Amino acid sequence: MALTTIDPVSALVVIDLQKGIVSAHTGDPVSAAVRQATHLASEFRRHGLPVVLVNVTGRAPGRTEAGRSGSSAVLPSGWADLIDELDVQPTDHLITKRRRSAFHDTGLDTLLRDLGVTQIVLAGISTSAGVESTARSASDHGYHVVLATDAMTDPDAESHRHSVERVFPKLGETAGTAEVIAMIGATR
Repeated sequence: MALTTIDPVSALVVIDLQKGIVSAHTGDPVSAAVRQATHLASEFRRHGLPVVLVNVTGRAPGRTEAGRSGSSAVLPSGWADLIDELDVQPTDHLITKRRRSAFHDTGLDTLLRDLGVTQIVLAGISTSAGVESTARSASDHGYHVVLATDAMTDPDAESHRHSVERVFPKLGETAGTAEVIAMIGATR
């Protein structure tokens, strides 16, 4: 579904644009997604809208993690630090997650409700994991979900395509960064 409106209190939620993940997935799709996500962050800040920057520091424990590379390894120093391009500001809200969804055991829902947020715009990496899981949770929590599809990427191009084309239209509205920014400008 195409973008129809921007709510008066919308928040940008950027998933896992952190040094350890971004550096492991270099290339044009990652560079483009980072560029678009940072542009969104800048515009949300300029319009006084909340920016939530999410990083990940762990995985769910249990047998389902068996066999995954790095599931029990200690993360290198700086791995979870947000990338410099995000230009973290004092007004930004930082959330650390230990699961795929930014809503699971993080306080994100409480933060957004305290800010009066009714709509979230999602960006980040990986489309089929952290972004999709967060979008599903946001939908379950009753938020109006917008997925900025050019501000996200996935190490697996087919997984990215599947999420964008098959899953996201069931969870919310999809749009490009330029469309989101134009609509914010028209409503502010």
